[in-house]
Amino acid sequence: QVHFVESGGGLVQPGGSLRLSCAVSGFTASTYTMTWYRQAPGKERDLVATIVGNGGTTNYANSVKGRFTISRDNAKNTVYLQMNSLKPEDTAMYYCYAERRESLRRWTYWGQGTQVIVSS
Repeated sequence: QVHFVESGGGLVQPGGSLRLSCAVSGFTASTYTMTWYRQAPGKERDLVATIVGNGGTTNYANSVKGRFTISRDNAKNTVYLQMNSLKPEDTAMYYCYAERRESLRRWTYWGQGTQVIVSS
């Protein structure tokens, strides 16, 4: 059974930092590309950062480049999002997403989300 535990969200002042964690079970995370998405109220869900299975390649939305860092610990089946220099516009629900493609087959899983609020 697939299970996600997302944590690390909360209320932080502008300029502050948070570290989100996404611990997964029920599948071998090292074979999945892991992605953090976020969705602000009334807006679409947007990609924030993604990391391939071996951690060798990462990609970021332009809005978070230089401020956010995605990483993973496959031994712990966990992916992280270090968020620095937070801005009010970073306020959103942050979701962890796992995807694996093999030939014509595709597996995808979503976490339940963790709320981030950036406000003074």
